[in-house]
Amino acid sequence: MRRREFLGVIGSAAATWPLAARAPQAARPVVGLLRDARAAGSGFMVDGLRKGLAEAGFVEGHNLTIDYAWTEGQSARLSALAAELVGRHVPVIVSSAINATIAAKAATSTIPVVFAINHDPVALGLVASLNRPGGNLTGVSYLSSEVGAKRLGLMHEMLPKVTDFAVLAHPTYPSSAPFISDVKAAARSLGLRIEVINASTESEIDTAFAAMSAHRLGALLMANNPLFTTRRERIIALAARYAVATMYVQREFANAGGLICYGPDLPDVYRLVGGYAGRILKGEKPADLPVMQPTKFELVINMKTAKALGLEVPPTLLARADDVIE
Repeated sequence: MRRREFLGVIGSAAATWPLAARAPQAARPVVGLLRDARAAGSGFMVDGLRKGLAEAGFVEGHNLTIDYAWTEGQSARLSALAAELVGRHVPVIVSSAINATIAAKAATSTIPVVFAINHDPVALGLVASLNRPGGNLTGVSYLSSEVGAKRLGLMHEMLPKVTDFAVLAHPTYPSSAPFISDVKAAARSLGLRIEVINASTESEIDTAFAAMSAHRLGALLMANNPLFTTRRERIIALAARYAVATMYVQREFANAGGLICYGPDLPDVYRLVGGYAGRILKGEKPADLPVMQPTKFELVINMKTAKALGLEVPPTLLARADDVIE
C-alpha cells in the first residue's frame, strides 16, 4: 500500500473509531428510577421492573441502563433527585409512590413519567382520566388504601378475641383518609373499635407505639406511607418490643420480620410499570397509555414472628396465604 493511501485509511479510521466507540453508549437508553426509600430492601420492586423491561426487549446492562435515585430515608431529597434525572435528560422516569410522582411531575412536563401509586391519580391531578391520561404521566394505580376492610377482617380472623384496634397513619398523606374510612366502616359492621394514631416523624412513630401499649390496644393496622416504608426495621422492632400484632401493607415488611401483610402483588405492579417504560422507549406516548389498575393481591404470613408473639394462626388463614415465611 502506498504511503498516501495508508495515511488516508488511517485518517478515515481515526474519524470513525470514536464514533464506533461511542455508539453502544449512545444507543443505550436510560430509565431513571425515583423512589423515596433505601436501596436495601427494594430488590423485589427492582426485580419486577427489570422483568417488565425485559418483556419489552430491554435488559439492564445489555441494551438499557437504569439510573437509580434513592432518597435513602431522606424524603426532602426527592425534588433534587427528580431535578437531577431531568438534568441528565433520561428518556423515561419511573416514579415509585405518590410523593416521588409529585416530585417528578413538578420537575418536568416533557419527559415521560411512569408511576406506581396507591391512590387515584385523577384525584391527585396527575392525569386527566384513567383511559386518556393526557400530558406526560401514566402508570399503575393499585389503590391499596381501599383494602382496609379486608386487612381488618384478616386481623379479626387471626385475633378473634381482640376488639380494640389501632391504625397508624400519616395525617397528611393522600391515601391515609380513604384507608381510615374503609377500616372504620368495616369495624362498625364487625362491632370493633378503631383508634387512629398519627405519626409524621420517626420520633412520633416511637410515641405512637408507647400510646398503643398504654391504651391496651390489641392489634395494629399500618396505613401506607413512604416514612413507614423507610423506617420498617424500626417499626417491626417496636412491634416486637411492645408485642403488638401488626398488619402491614407490603410484602417487604413481612420479609423483614413483620407478622402479616395483605396488599397488591408489588413485583407484578412494577413488572407492569417496566412494560410501560419499555413501550415508551419504543416510541409510544404516555398520554395514549391508559392507567392500569391491577387486581392481584397477596397475603403473606411470617410464622417465626407469630410464634414469637405467642399467636396460633388459624389453619384456614394459613391455607389462604400466598406465602408463609418460616
